[in-house]
Amino acid sequence: MEVADRGGSGLSLEMLDPAPVGVAVTQGPDHRLIYSNAVYRFTLSDPRGGMSVEEAFAAFVLPHYRPRFDRVYATGEPDVGTAEPAVPIPGSREPGERSFTFSLSRVAFSRGEHGVLVVVMDVTEQTTAAYRVTALAEERRRILRRYESLMRVSADIFWVTSRDGFVSEPSPSWARVTGQPWEGYRGQGWLRMVHPDDRAATVRSWARAVSRVAEMWEHVYRLHTSDGGYRHFQLRAVPICENDQVVEWVGTCTDIEQLWQEQRRQGLLDRAARATAQLRSLEEMLGALADVIVPELADGCGVYLVTDLTGERHGGAPFVIERLATAARPGVKRLPPYSEEQLPAGNAFVKAVRSRRPLLMTFPAGSPPPQAAPAGTLPWLVANDANSVLILPVVVDGSVPAVVCVVACGDRPVISRDDISMLSRMFDHAHDALSRAIRFQRSQQISLALQYSLLAEPPHLSELRIVARYRASPSAAEVGGDWYDSFVLPDGVTALVIGDVSGHDLNAAVAMSQLRNMLRALAMDRCEPPGEILTRLNVAMESLSDDVTATCVYSRVEELDGHYRLWYASAGHPPPLLVSPEGGARFLEGGVSPLLGFPHTGPRVSQAEPLPPGSTLLLYTDGLVERPGEHLDLGLERLRRLAESVADEPVDRFCDSVVSGLPTSGLDDIAVIALRLPPASTSGGR
Repeated sequence: MEVADRGGSGLSLEMLDPAPVGVAVTQGPDHRLIYSNAVYRFTLSDPRGGMSVEEAFAAFVLPHYRPRFDRVYATGEPDVGTAEPAVPIPGSREPGERSFTFSLSRVAFSRGEHGVLVVVMDVTEQTTAAYRVTALAEERRRILRRYESLMRVSADIFWVTSRDGFVSEPSPSWARVTGQPWEGYRGQGWLRMVHPDDRAATVRSWARAVSRVAEMWEHVYRLHTSDGGYRHFQLRAVPICENDQVVEWVGTCTDIEQLWQEQRRQGLLDRAARATAQLRSLEEMLGALADVIVPELADGCGVYLVTDLTGERHGGAPFVIERLATAARPGVKRLPPYSEEQLPAGNAFVKAVRSRRPLLMTFPAGSPPPQAAPAGTLPWLVANDANSVLILPVVVDGSVPAVVCVVACGDRPVISRDDISMLSRMFDHAHDALSRAIRFQRSQQISLALQYSLLAEPPHLSELRIVARYRASPSAAEVGGDWYDSFVLPDGVTALVIGDVSGHDLNAAVAMSQLRNMLRALAMDRCEPPGEILTRLNVAMESLSDDVTATCVYSRVEELDGHYRLWYASAGHPPPLLVSPEGGARFLEGGVSPLLGFPHTGPRVSQAEPLPPGSTLLLYTDGLVERPGEHLDLGLERLRRLAESVADEPVDRFCDSVVSGLPTSGLDDIAVIALRLPPASTSGGR
């Protein structure tokens, strides 16, 4: 480029004055400034007049850029600087750091001399804006790094989904914790790692959060981990929005297994405390605790009272247990709450009670060893694929009044040591309440032992099977007047008796014992019709010192030409129930006369009734069917329907189901005695 100085020919420098950028021209090898336009002077000069643009150029600009001016002047190669910081000039118009983009080019003058053309543009605002953008981006990256570091510290898993809730990005932390690769995790594949029992609730909760755009979603589920087990995780997720629209969800999963277990333990202890706080009887308390245990800790639970530790009643058996409460998770058939069983010395219950320590038995699902439970419970364990049984003695004030049997079934993990510890703590927390109940129960056991001493075991017969049950009132500690009896008469006929003396105290028990003995003596003395026996008994009762009234059914089970019939008489007692093997049931309402203890001059009638093969005859006291304020017919109908539903059960289970399956007042004792006839095709009964 050739320019003219102020005295020569060529391009006039004044033509550059209107340029919107700063323009300056130097001449000669010493780079003497010979021209600058208004923009350049405005940029470099001191507005207060303290320094001219020429001085600023010579004193501050040229020393910093001299090598670059020399190179352009010597070689003719242009030099360009982009957004470079400005040389600080005292008194400059805008204090602080400024940036310029400039170019240096060689120019020729008319007399053969050269110089340098300087073009300068102030890009401070653009540079500052770009710096701010860069700084902001860096700040965001730093925040993101901090957030990611925080997530690594506070959460075990970090995950991202699309706006509609489907996993959209790989999560190395998910793969590390669960062992599930990206191909199985993406979309909704993550659900396969959620516990089957938690999947439906998780899907519903997540769908609500996505559809309603919750500010934060929180949920707890069990997640299958790479070690093969399940652990509880706390999920949290928030929506990421742009222009008020959700673009994705970001979430975390935090392992809270230890916290969950602690909360679970405390929750169970609190529930156990509430369950026993307002109850009085040991039976009610242990039943309430069984309902706390299932299904939280187990699939099934049975609570047993240890009623006979000496074996005196049952001819040397180690002890007798009474099952008084059961619980089962939904989908599992519940055992009847009541049963009574004799246990041999090798049974696990015996070992647990004697050692006063929990006894855990594990085994293949559905294959419990015979000693794992009472014989009546073993079929239930097999049918429900039980895999472990915990026998937990309940130790109260140094004794073992009860045993709790806890069962895990199917896919539930076997009962663990943590579960045993939890159950032990639960009963320890309930100790004071149980201690109060056991004092009452001990008084009741003494009364019950006296009551049993007044009752006789049914005879063991080759054809007929006879089972009796006695269940004392849970609200009274005294003996009562209910009794049953069965014996073989001199003519070889089996007699069945059920009776109830009015009252619930020692006097009633004494009167009951006297009546039972008198009835036996009268029946053994003469093989008369049942009505005649009751007539003579009513006369004999006049010898008793107190006014005593009683109800009674006396019956003879006679075999005639290979068939059985019942010959019976009832003195004011609820009617016997005859249940066919096919499940039909009806009450035997004949042979009725007034109750005992009142003068009755007329004869007491007897009634004969055929007994079909395989049928069951049930005699019972009114505590089984009576409820305050309710007509007796309603209770009788409930008994009939229940008996029909369990007609095919073995006779001992039939009795247990009848005793435990009806709503009763709990104010009266219950006595039942059942006779099972042999089926037509065999000579043996069941």
